Amino acid sequence: MNPHTLAPLAPDMLRAAALAPAWLMAAAAAASAAMPRADDATLWRRWIACCATALGFAVMALAASLAGVDTRQGTPWTALAPGLAMSRLGAWMALLVQFLGTVIGAFSARYLQGEPRQRRYAAALAGVLAGVQVLLLADHWLVLIGAWYLIGAALHRLLCFYPERPFARLAAHKKRIADRLADLLLLGAAALAWHQVGSGSLSVLLRQVQAGDAAPALRFAALLLVLAVMVRTALLPVHGWLIQVMEAPTPVSALLHAGVVNLGGFVLIRFAPLLGAAEGARAVLVAGGLASALLAGMVSLTRVSIKVRLAWSTVAQMGFMMLECGLGLYELAALHLLGHSLYKAHAFLSASGVVREAGLRALRDLRPDSAASVLAAPWLATGVLLVLGRLAGGAPWPWWWTGVLAAAWAPLLWWPAWRPGETGLAGWRVATGVALVAALGAAATVAHLLPLGTRDVPWQAAGPVACLGMAGLYLMLAALQLDARRLETVRRWSYAGFYVDELYTRAALRLWPARWGGPQRHDSAGQRLVANWSTP
Repeated sequence: MNPHTLAPLAPDMLRAAALAPAWLMAAAAAASAAMPRADDATLWRRWIACCATALGFAVMALAASLAGVDTRQGTPWTALAPGLAMSRLGAWMALLVQFLGTVIGAFSARYLQGEPRQRRYAAALAGVLAGVQVLLLADHWLVLIGAWYLIGAALHRLLCFYPERPFARLAAHKKRIADRLADLLLLGAAALAWHQVGSGSLSVLLRQVQAGDAAPALRFAALLLVLAVMVRTALLPVHGWLIQVMEAPTPVSALLHAGVVNLGGFVLIRFAPLLGAAEGARAVLVAGGLASALLAGMVSLTRVSIKVRLAWSTVAQMGFMMLECGLGLYELAALHLLGHSLYKAHAFLSASGVVREAGLRALRDLRPDSAASVLAAPWLATGVLLVLGRLAGGAPWPWWWTGVLAAAWAPLLWWPAWRPGETGLAGWRVATGVALVAALGAAATVAHLLPLGTRDVPWQAAGPVACLGMAGLYLMLAALQLDARRLETVRRWSYAGFYVDELYTRAALRLWPARWGGPQRHDSAGQRLVANWSTP
């Protein structure tokens, strides 16, 4: 067939490929819920086949986007249907989400063998994936708000898969409260922007902002949007549900940490022009991101449980991603988003192996980190990044970002205290750490060359503040690591998460009481707290 004959069909092919994953996962959700009682193996075979088909369409949509179809009208967004449009970053995210959904579904089929309520689980999992696919295509305030609401509703069923576990129900209830708060903030942002622009279209809004029309109403809408994203992304002080979700099945934890909480970063990148016109909103992002990264980083250093440490690591990583968006480093934020999703999915789905390896490593090595390594690590990381920048002909990021990255990656260069007869251990650890820092630095260096459809707009005024904040975080981590006895009070507070979640939980349950069914277990302080808060 003549290629010129196919050319007019390209937009229709792109539209079909981009919309297919959402339709297929919605169909999988409906079919799983309505399927008569059959063997669970048949249910999961059909579910995975539908998910794999959606993955194929996501690959087609990304290929069409990379081929330049989505820029034929001079805009990075291609209209697909009323209220729906696709961007290049959205195509990457759709492929990532569908790939992770397929892997998590296959893992769930094995993980839940013999469990009741598997049809309900499969329907809710497909519903979450369908909602995420719609959110990635949202080009209207109502579509964005509705998709995020549906994601939360479907996710609530997954979090309560074990209804007899009070901690799981507490986490789901706290997430529901946070979601309703985020919905109100989004509705406020939508109302202000809609009234000012005269349209609910996000494309129309961003074009008007890029033309230089950033009225006070739009700047306030940006602030409400930022607050809503911070709540949805489980930043402090509403982070507790993300930690307590460990009571849910492991694949649900992987879905949350690898996919759902990362959506906030995508939404902020989507609204980059609006954020660029609202320095107040960006300042809130920088402050909130720094605070979350600092506190969560200190807490994760004191935790022993592998899964709980991973959960606190997610809070810290989300804080760092919010910091990147607040500073206008959207290319790095997009790369961070993609890399963090893949890493956290692997970490949670392989948690049992990580626990075994950590146990063996603890038996081999109970020593603290070397004081020399803690003090030298940031300077060594800075040197590695400066060499990379020199080799690349100049780092593509502002000078102050080198200090931020060095402080963030310096713990990779810590090594344990030396012991006679192990002269090669420190050298091996240093070499491994340098290789990791170099690999991460190289990825950040070439981020602007990747076809992600993003562009940095650095906020120079806030850069030194971020650099000082990350330096302060590293000093606190070093102090906890080197002198635990003198800082025992700080370590205890760090282990308790600085009691931020306890204050939020008490306030939330006073405002919105809840009931917990099933037996109340009292094998931990947290569960005693749940029992005390439960209403009869």
